[in-house]
Amino acid sequence: MRPSSTATDLEVRITPVGAGELPDPQAWIALARNAGEANPFFEHWYLTAALEHLRDARPVWIAQAWQGAELAGLMPLAIQGNYGRVPARHVGNWAHYQCFMGTPLVRAGLERAWAAGLLRALDGAGWAPGFLSLSGLERDGANHLGLCAAAAQLNRPCPIVHHKSRALLHSELEGEAYLEAHIRAKKRKEWRRLGYRIAELGTLVSTMLEDESDLSDWCDVYLSLEAAGWKGERGAAFANGAATRSFFHRMMAGAWATGRLEFLRLDLNGEAIAMLINFRTPPASWSYKIAYDERLSRFSPGVMIEIENLMRVLADPEIDWMDSCAVEDHPMINSLWAERRQIVQISVPLSGLKRRATYALCRAAEEASARVRAWRTPAGDPE
Repeated sequence: MRPSSTATDLEVRITPVGAGELPDPQAWIALARNAGEANPFFEHWYLTAALEHLRDARPVWIAQAWQGAELAGLMPLAIQGNYGRVPARHVGNWAHYQCFMGTPLVRAGLERAWAAGLLRALDGAGWAPGFLSLSGLERDGANHLGLCAAAAQLNRPCPIVHHKSRALLHSELEGEAYLEAHIRAKKRKEWRRLGYRIAELGTLVSTMLEDESDLSDWCDVYLSLEAAGWKGERGAAFANGAATRSFFHRMMAGAWATGRLEFLRLDLNGEAIAMLINFRTPPASWSYKIAYDERLSRFSPGVMIEIENLMRVLADPEIDWMDSCAVEDHPMINSLWAERRQIVQISVPLSGLKRRATYALCRAAEEASARVRAWRTPAGDPE
């Protein structure tokens, strides 16, 4: 992908949450619809819910770029106290444990101008320490390349300091052909056998949420299903806390209202045994959350609903790919989806001797750590 043009100057404002007004919701929605790279986690309906219910005591700033009266870019920022194992304060994109992408929302074609304006604004911000480190960017995506191009214009490095890959569904194949191409025949036979066995217990039906009046009930069913499983036991379910429960309900209502929500359900005899939440940002989509009845785990209801989802996605003319939002080595989704999305973290120094010294120290520590890992890794073995 080629970096975007810098012909257009943008006005970048960085204001702390609570001290300045957030952008008008309609302007924010329009930005998301016209962004060069989608990120539902920074859209109005998701980010405002997260700021209200998931924010800790740290201050959060909102960087906004304006092209005249038009919102052209947006990203939340926060000061990070540590850089890996190094105690070094620096600026990063604000994230939380329910945020699975760090890409800013930027109107297509303005990525380099946005990055240049952001760096200049941070250079002049007395509150901004150290350097800028952004995580959760797609490698060689428009925002990654735009930031690298803007940094190069300012004669600053913009290295990749961390990278990972996660499962991606991106294929021209239809569902059955995709499974045949990527899943062993023995495994497909086992899944069919489990389907026959669970069908012996009653009527198995998959449905998609179509009526807003059912949304609240579906959300409650999902929360109960999730809380009854391992997430509930480990305190990681939405229903484990009042704040996360409120976040979930508000976020889901916002996703529905903006046409982003896709809610899939698998029922046995009228009772949900698996549910899947996706976000649609055509031509992209995002597999956000899954819950299933662990009492029926011998039938793999989670795999069943994932296969149903795979069939729907590959048959959807509006969707080119789906991000799993999963951890790098997730065994279930990695076994189903053959493609991988490359996610990176980059770091760019800000102006000023003290800031550049902090950046140099952190980069030296990173490079020393990389040399140690390389020395410990036998030749020919993957790191």
